[in-house]
Amino acid sequence: MHKTEQVELDLFKEEYERELKCFYLPDDQEQFTVLPEKKLTVTDGQYRVVILNQEAPVGFFLLHRTERVREYSDNLSAMLLTALSINHKHQGKGYAKKAMLALKHFVASNFPDCNEIVLAVNYKNFPAQQLYRHVGFIDTGRRKIGEIGEQIIMDLEIY
Repeated sequence: MHKTEQVELDLFKEEYERELKCFYLPDDQEQFTVLPEKKLTVTDGQYRVVILNQEAPVGFFLLHRTERVREYSDNLSAMLLTALSINHKHQGKGYAKKAMLALKHFVASNFPDCNEIVLAVNYKNFPAQQLYRHVGFIDTGRRKIGEIGEQIIMDLEIY
């Protein structure tokens, strides 16, 4: 685990499952992500990451090292970040920002051969765009059409 103030990132453990299944997001947020309970079963190359505050799950995202990454980057050492969410009752406390600031160190420690994180953020999801830019993700200029419209492809170099 890697600490940034009180926020830690940890790979999924069974002890987190009950709390992750209780996550709630309002409809206007859920349209842009997937609740953790729908991602508790993963395939090879998918890694569940839990955002913890004082050892309690407050957020979640997936890292992918699958063929799906090629839709976003030609870099064979890249990983894809998807399904980032902070449980509604814990929003507004800076957990997403602290988690994304801890991402480089977490990835470098757990996936040392990864040198880039890529993601797609919906063109209409301004809060997420602002978060990703603030923590160092850069708009690649590439776009992808997703289920609910245009997606901005962003990347973060890991060194």
